[in-house]
Amino acid sequence: MRLKIDLYSHNKNFLIPYNYNSILSAIIYRKIADLDLASTLHSSKDFKFFTFSQIFIPRRKRVNSGFISKDGKLHFYISSPNDNLIKSLVEGHLEDTEINFKGRKLLVEQITLLEKPKFKKKMKMKTLSPIIARIKREIDGKLRIWDLGPADERFYESVQKNLINKYIKFYGDFDGDRYVKITPDMKSTKRRRIEVKGNYHRAFMMNFEIEADERLLEFAYDCGLGEKNSMGFGMVETIDGGHKG
Repeated sequence: MRLKIDLYSHNKNFLIPYNYNSILSAIIYRKIADLDLASTLHSSKDFKFFTFSQIFIPRRKRVNSGFISKDGKLHFYISSPNDNLIKSLVEGHLEDTEINFKGRKLLVEQITLLEKPKFKKKMKMKTLSPIIARIKREIDGKLRIWDLGPADERFYESVQKNLINKYIKFYGDFDGDRYVKITPDMKSTKRRRIEVKGNYHRAFMMNFEIEADERLLEFAYDCGLGEKNSMGFGMVETIDGGHKG
């Protein structure tokens, strides 16, 4: 299930900093009406089975410290295969229609439950938040996390393995073909360097074609591709009939 959250600020020069993933993640946890669910998710060291998009600002101006919303309007998307989580988020936003964004107030103008697209074995998609794919490699005698790029075949191997692992962890098993082929439009690929809790991550926005079992494609749509989905990475949308951003 997927939600679109429309927000509004009476301050027509509302500033969104470039690195806001941690801020938005904290807001989402605070809006989960089921406090036990929120606590379980927040404390889990395993997959959390939700993702969220970048913040979209239709009328924006770039400044040194971030983007300014000229008319106070902005929106983002939240998605999860866990229907209870989505329902709890709807309840939380309806119970309290204000959002505290680093001490500044945003109003929840509208919450929309979006219709899910029809999935077929081969589809064109695009990222709504950048994808992270990583491996461990030895550097100076120590194993370190290394961010991969879409020019590296290991990027796609990592995404495939991560998707299968998440699906099995959520549903308990997967009895279909584990083949996942991602063909990027390299001209559309854009690197993003994003700071989360003091660590910088190299992630990628892109348009791509993906071929896989329809169940895996639906799960990728709901849960995200790649790693750190619950910190706002890897949200995807179908290009045909998708969101307008």
